[in-house]
Amino acid sequence: MAKMHAVYYRDEAGAEPVNDFIDGLPPRVQASLDLQIDRLNMLTDSDPPLPFPHSSQVEGELRELRCHYGKRLFRVLYRRSERLFVLLHVFEKSSKAIPESDKAIARANAVEDRRKFAATIPGFAIGDFVSITPIGLFDLE
Repeated sequence: MAKMHAVYYRDEAGAEPVNDFIDGLPPRVQASLDLQIDRLNMLTDSDPPLPFPHSSQVEGELRELRCHYGKRLFRVLYRRSERLFVLLHVFEKSSKAIPESDKAIARANAVEDRRKFAATIPGFAIGDFVSITPIGLFDLE
């Protein structure tokens, strides 16, 4: 059983939007979110996803890590890729449902993350990529 690791999505410019968002919060709020992220790091590759109320499925491979500090609610949208949890997007939640705009950002970041990963595989053309399953295996045309 290999240990899982949470990693920040890194955009084309090298920025890590989730990390930047968390770093912009007061230290106690940062610590609260970091503790929730550490829950992901405690899992092994054979463990099931974190259960509710810590995490829940949003759509497809996209999951939310449910974080709070007092009455403030935060959501970290992430996906699993092999032995990694890629933290794609974070926002402060102010409505019952996750806004479509936040899901769209996470989906776009996931696509870009998969493309960057596919580009590291020798002989694998980015255009060959179709989708990735929740456990991180490629489905090719």
